[in-house]
Amino acid sequence: MSYDIRLTDPITHEVLNVDHPHFMRGGMYAINGTTELYLNVTYNYSKHYYKDNVLGEKGIRSIYGKTGAQSIPILTNAINNLNDDVSNNYWDATEGNAKRALIQLKTMAEMRPDGIWDGD
Repeated sequence: MSYDIRLTDPITHEVLNVDHPHFMRGGMYAINGTTELYLNVTYNYSKHYYKDNVLGEKGIRSIYGKTGAQSIPILTNAINNLNDDVSNNYWDATEGNAKRALIQLKTMAEMRPDGIWDGD
């Protein structure tokens, strides 16, 4: 199970694209990069996202419906409250792996602060 999280156009609700391909990777990724502001995040990380000092009772879903700009301080706080214990295995539920996914989402929000987060 995983979260399919995307930054969408506030009018059309279509996934936003950027001019040049990016190589942000989650549970799924495009080998040659993608222009879509989309990230698949494994549910394995959810135990970290639900912590009170990270994203709280709604977990990663706490950014859904918010603009990229509104989500930046939320994601920044969550990132700052997770450890850096990254594993080479994406599926390992370490805080560092969970943090890496949030850093990528924050980067997307910075690329298109006008977009609206949607997911699941």
